[in-house]
Amino acid sequence: MPAIAYTVLATLPDEPTAQEFESWLVHGHIQAVLAGGAQAATLIRRQGEHPVLEIRYLFPNQQAFDRYVAESAPALRADGLHRFPPERNVRLERSSGVVLGAWDGQSVG
Repeated sequence: MPAIAYTVLATLPDEPTAQEFESWLVHGHIQAVLAGGAQAATLIRRQGEHPVLEIRYLFPNQQAFDRYVAESAPALRADGLHRFPPERNVRLERSSGVVLGAWDGQSVG
């Protein structure tokens, strides 16, 4: 079964909120997603006019991702909504897809 990539884009209204959101991710949230079934996580700060954080998780297969969505995600999303309610203007976009391949500097063709 192919791996599943799960990406969350967080568009933040200002730099203080971005720093708070990043701290929340780094000091517990990412580890909780890993404990919920992800194999790896990457946190990316996008360049641009507004602060945007991109969090990419890799799940070993669709079954592991589905289990995460059903069992772990509801509580983690509720925690995020509690910390960053709509009036704080944090916009989240989630997407997932099948990993077709992965390459690194050591891979040979």
